Amino acid sequence: MPSADVLERLAAVIAERARARAEGAASAERSYVARLLEGGHGAIASKVREEAEELIEAAAANDGGHTAHEAADLLFHTWVLLAHAGVPPADVFAELERRFGTSGLAEKAARGGAKAG
Repeated sequence: MPSADVLERLAAVIAERARARAEGAASAERSYVARLLEGGHGAIASKVREEAEELIEAAAANDGGHTAHEAADLLFHTWVLLAHAGVPPADVFAELERRFGTSGLAEKAARGGAKAG
């Protein structure tokens, strides 16, 4: 399955869980996604930060399987944060596509954030 497809399917599941939450699913039936969304930006951001740190640690340990696991966790929590912010996956894909073929240094300079190193 293409990578973008799984990310789009993940976004659809997150959106469905958010809808179920908004429709007042019983507390026992609430998903992990719904609970994260109930925590608001701060709770979701905390999970993204935690998962980013775990990914960095796994990569530093040169453990490919653990690194892939933590990268998946980070992508999942990032997708929840984007859903909370109302940013659809198509916007992320469009931004990545816009940057494709552009040097990272040139892209950063265009934003006024170029730094040496």
